[in-house]
Amino acid sequence: MRRALAACAVLAGAGSALAQAVALQGTFGQRALLIVDGAAPKAVAVGETHQGVRLVSVANDQAVVEVGGVRQSLRVGEAPASVGQGAGGPRGHRIVLTAGTHGHFTGVAAVNGRAIPFLLDTGASTVALGAPDAERAGLNYRAGRPVRVNTANGATQGWFLKLSSLRIGEVEAYEVDAIVVPHPMPHMLLGNSFLTRFSMKRENEQMVLERRY
Repeated sequence: MRRALAACAVLAGAGSALAQAVALQGTFGQRALLIVDGAAPKAVAVGETHQGVRLVSVANDQAVVEVGGVRQSLRVGEAPASVGQGAGGPRGHRIVLTAGTHGHFTGVAAVNGRAIPFLLDTGASTVALGAPDAERAGLNYRAGRPVRVNTANGATQGWFLKLSSLRIGEVEAYEVDAIVVPHPMPHMLLGNSFLTRFSMKRENEQMVLERRY
């Protein structure tokens, strides 16, 4: 399996009032691991349809999907794209996340246009990400303000900075406070510097974030 921190695309279905956030997490043979609207990854074979997204082809680290008769190529690490019949500009007000097998809410965000998996963490005061993800996103984090960070492995130095853009699906926020830690993290922590911009409501296995105006 080609492991991927993957490309996101915002796909508008034919006749659908809401767009879908689709991420390519990896490929193996003629199958692709797709994340649709923050749900758990689903292995989809060429020709199959998952939640309105049809997988057309797979090649190396790319996949072609189709929504509403319009095709879009996804590539690992690419910025989100908006496609589909009747697709307009981002609505940018509502995020819906589905709980995974352990009850955590995860998904894929784009930081400065680069795809990074995240874990929703209401206990984190800011967004937090590891140095490898920060480097992939092109962040000059070492120019940020040095701070001391308490982690599960003890205190370490981190760097405070602002993310010029953090996007989940159709929702984009700007100038988001974040801390970069020197070691890799399995997920970016989606903390309160992002979450306080939204009202949060849990509906069964879904977490709904509505932008505050």
